[in-house]
Amino acid sequence: MPRQLFFFILIGSLAAGVHWGAVVLLVSHAHVPPLWANLIGWLAAFTVSFGGHYTLTFTQHSIPFLTALRRFFLVSALGFGVNESAYAVLLHYSSLSYQYLLAVVLVAMAFVTFVLSRVWAFAHK
Repeated sequence: MPRQLFFFILIGSLAAGVHWGAVVLLVSHAHVPPLWANLIGWLAAFTVSFGGHYTLTFTQHSIPFLTALRRFFLVSALGFGVNESAYAVLLHYSSLSYQYLLAVVLVAMAFVTFVLSRVWAFAHK
């Protein structure tokens, strides 16, 4: 479990960096609204996240690639739904910057993603 947690944090941090960076670039340079940029950032981060978790974090799995991909996509999409909802509420009711609010939401969702990935998306059976 310590090795798994280490790689989850490493891969999750890389994916969160891709997600956050894509949002900031899209909002600040392409003038995309934050909630739309968040969707694009999530899609970009998904590829980093799945690839890293499939090959490094959850290496003990014995499930086929496509099964893991479908399961992890469902976990990630569920997390994104919560992420986007929380982000929308925070953007509406908070005066803090969109960058800071996104960082808060990304960190909060990391724990849920780890648990669901471990017990279902990459589970042995």
